[in-house]
Amino acid sequence: MTDYRITAEQAAEFGRVAVIYGGNSAERSVSLNSGREVLDGLCRAGVDAFGLDLYGEGAAEDPIRQLLEACFDRAFLILHGPVGEDGTLQGVLRMMDKPFTGSDVTASALGMDKLRTKQLWKGAGLPTPDFMVLRRPEDLAELEALIGFPVMVKPAHEGSSIGMAKAENMAQLRSAYELAHGYDGLVLAERWMSGAEFTVAVLHGRALPAIRLETPHGFYDFDAKYTSNDTHYLFELGISEEKEAELKKLCEEAFRMVGCSGWARVDVMQDQYGDFQLLEINTAPGMTDHSLVPMAARQNGMAFSELVVEILKTAV
Repeated sequence: MTDYRITAEQAAEFGRVAVIYGGNSAERSVSLNSGREVLDGLCRAGVDAFGLDLYGEGAAEDPIRQLLEACFDRAFLILHGPVGEDGTLQGVLRMMDKPFTGSDVTASALGMDKLRTKQLWKGAGLPTPDFMVLRRPEDLAELEALIGFPVMVKPAHEGSSIGMAKAENMAQLRSAYELAHGYDGLVLAERWMSGAEFTVAVLHGRALPAIRLETPHGFYDFDAKYTSNDTHYLFELGISEEKEAELKKLCEEAFRMVGCSGWARVDVMQDQYGDFQLLEINTAPGMTDHSLVPMAARQNGMAFSELVVEILKTAV
């Protein structure tokens, strides 16, 4: 696949582009890797781009002052987690009248909040696993009675599977709750899905090729996502063409229902009956060498440089 170059006219239209990455969330290391890849891809495509880590070593000034003093025409946002992906940075850039990639303030805030995303999908009649909010240790017994085991326990406002754990009994549930609560005061537990796992990238509102995930880990955890070499990414999904079309349509609808724009990635699992269940949406997905959106784009014949330029076009 040949690399991709834009014209001088396109480069002039984009102007000076700030790739904002890093941040101060638990996903900082992932964002740093994503940002480096995005910056390299944009530069190879001929975009006048530079990196901006608002919380990097030697960043003497506060983040807002750095943004105000930086000279750029639009921003490519590739921060993961709170502050960068949750609408906060998007709101600041809105006030500065600076175009940025991806979803606006409201959709970013919703997408970062797993609980409210699921409540929105459920209210709209879209399928998502049964769930319960765990606000205090006393809620654990109620969870056992209402949903039972096994369950997946996760912080409501983290990504990259950080703080997530499967619980098959009360002892494991207590440990999983403590782990998740260490990251977030709001903990979410949802019914465990035993079927196949899929992820679908959405670009300009249309689904890219779906990917089936297979891992020997208990679930698709942080190690399986970013460091392990035993995770399998399959474009042969093992489902019918009709089911694949259903999966893509569901992810496009989930994207629209949250109010997303530009790009995102939707994670889905099948339940014991083979029905699709929406897990979560990522409004600024990873762009590392292990990441899923670049894989899906390559399957569609799109080089990485072309992909990042297409995402940059959403900064309007």
